[in-house]
Amino acid sequence: MSHLAHELGISSELGFYDVYSIDEPDLLAYIPRPVYALLAIVPPEVYGKVRHKEANARAYEGSGDKEPVIWFKQTIRHACGLIGLLHSVSNGGAKQYIRTESTLDNLLTEAVPLKPTPRANLLYESSILVAVHRSAAQLGDTKAPPAEDESDQHFISFVKADDGHLWELEGGWNGPLDRGELDPNEDALSEKALRLGFGAFLKEAQDEGGDLRFSLVALAAKAD
Repeated sequence: MSHLAHELGISSELGFYDVYSIDEPDLLAYIPRPVYALLAIVPPEVYGKVRHKEANARAYEGSGDKEPVIWFKQTIRHACGLIGLLHSVSNGGAKQYIRTESTLDNLLTEAVPLKPTPRANLLYESSILVAVHRSAAQLGDTKAPPAEDESDQHFISFVKADDGHLWELEGGWNGPLDRGELDPNEDALSEKALRLGFGAFLKEAQDEGGDLRFSLVALAAKAD
């Protein structure tokens, strides 16, 4: 995923860190802070079970730079990781690592004013984005399944946005989900963020009795 990020135009100063536990301080201590985004990779059936209670949520139609987050509706098959990465680096503090005039910088300039459907079309029709994604897949940076394989994992991004709230972003959903306000000194891996975000998701998954396998990646500045 780091290769894909750098190909899109993210500075190498932004690091990607595997999170091995959300409740063991010793395993969290090595991750630099602040954490701008937490990217959770979960089985599709688990996401469906957990989020079915919110299935009637109204479809998001926001656009423009006044919105607290930019959200991308996923219409590209087998691009869950790409969409999750876009959500993680295009919102909140991670935006400062986008290089000027890079592929992602130019893409966001076009995407921000658009409503979700035209924005999704912009991604779908971007030959540069497709090429970057394909290059990363060939290097093993992200999974490139055969066309008949529909077992893509869900990549859920929990980001602390500019409005100070924790947002849950997933391209297969109806839009961004506001999970609550964080204090100024709290990041996306803080105790409160975990309680409002991935911790709450994990608890609901346990209650639903689904597959609890998951992976977590934290986005933070590389340590000196």
